Amino acid sequence: MIHYRSIFHVLSALLLFMIVVLIIPLLISFNFAEPDEIAFLQTMGVLLIVALPLFLLTRGEVTLDIKDGFLIVTLGWTLYALFGALPFYFSGFIPSYTDAFFETMSGFTTTGASILTDIEALPEGLLFWRSLTHWLGGMGIILLSLAILPLLGIGGMQLFKAEVPGPTPDRLTPRIKHTAELLWVVYVAISVIEAVALKLAGMNWFDAWCHTFGTMATGGFSTKNASVGAFNSGLIDYIIIVFMIIAGTNFSLHYRAFKGKFFSYFKDPETLTFMAIILAATVFIAIDILSILGYEQFSFRHVLFQVVSIITTTGYGTSDYEQWPILSKVVLIILMYFGGCAGSTGGGMKIIRSIILFKFAINQVKQLLHPNAVFVVRVGKRSVPQEIVTNIAGFTLLYILLSIIGVLFMSGLGLNWETCIGSVAATINNIGPGFGSVGPTENYAHLPLIGKWFLSFLMLAGRLEIYTVLVLFVPIFWKR
Repeated sequence: MIHYRSIFHVLSALLLFMIVVLIIPLLISFNFAEPDEIAFLQTMGVLLIVALPLFLLTRGEVTLDIKDGFLIVTLGWTLYALFGALPFYFSGFIPSYTDAFFETMSGFTTTGASILTDIEALPEGLLFWRSLTHWLGGMGIILLSLAILPLLGIGGMQLFKAEVPGPTPDRLTPRIKHTAELLWVVYVAISVIEAVALKLAGMNWFDAWCHTFGTMATGGFSTKNASVGAFNSGLIDYIIIVFMIIAGTNFSLHYRAFKGKFFSYFKDPETLTFMAIILAATVFIAIDILSILGYEQFSFRHVLFQVVSIITTTGYGTSDYEQWPILSKVVLIILMYFGGCAGSTGGGMKIIRSIILFKFAINQVKQLLHPNAVFVVRVGKRSVPQEIVTNIAGFTLLYILLSIIGVLFMSGLGLNWETCIGSVAATINNIGPGFGSVGPTENYAHLPLIGKWFLSFLMLAGRLEIYTVLVLFVPIFWKR
């Protein structure tokens, strides 16, 4: 049974919370005496008119179950994009609502794909709001991946039911509250550390906070047209590399580290695999660039930065990887689909799923040699139930199928294949910059309107682990 009153109450509360959050960019606009302050006030007025009556009319005990969880997660992200686009639209800096929605959906899903041709032309208030959408989306993603999806049984995420201590009743509300309190403290603390580090490295406070928001959420929105490369600082690059890796790692491990259990990182198979992939990809691409383009075109720092940026699905750039050899670009596409660790703010399919599928495939080969033997998939010391393996296999098939459909859809709009593959891979994996005409030095402004709406859907579906969105289109979901 779907509890509509409770759902509307939670959604209206989320919209009222957006009003509070909008005060921050509004104050920045006032401080710089910018013209976009009126746009923020108009947006807050619209939110108040829509959300407050709904919140008051739906008061009472909030009761939520699994179906309600699916609806709140999908509708919550969609409503935030719909209303969060209004400051851009009302200000006139993004005159098309489709473009404003695309930019904001990209922000809240921590994708980082942009339609802006001149980012630096935006006032500071809008630039800050643009980056803040990342950070808010990242907070939601941590909660989603470590509290909600495990209880909903999405794509093998049940493995993380016990990662964070706390009550685990059938109802969602108590666990969500408990998990949020633990993980958001960690999220905020790490964010403050990064902002201070970037300030000490030479950024001003405004740029430091905006790039912290983009890093911790693995989003990638920058205040500069040339992204992080605009600062031309090795120290800034390495600081962001470190924090991209932190953001791409399971936040329950950060929670344990804050409690003194630092060696949890070295005992976690997913984290070790994540680091091994980063090392292997960096070495491979470095050799490929050196052998084909020569030493003059090589920079280890830029290679490491782009590898970490892509696998964590952050999307920041310090160099134009479109100029790299074709084999290096293929490796980057593979890294896009690997993504970060489960329980992180990273997108993609997640490392843990790749580990389980690989071990399952090895077991199938062993089964051919020993038909009567029983082989169990293990991750570390933990046995993975067959139900979860099947769930992950289904998720992976659906993920790849949706990617193929996406490429075919975009090709029907008259785009070349490199742009089709690049745009779909970059949006469904929540990376941002892709290949072709949506590469690291380009943007999504030239795409047809229907293409922008479709890619916005892919951002949402990829961010919410596919099933969370697609289950709403199954008729049985709406039956009692």
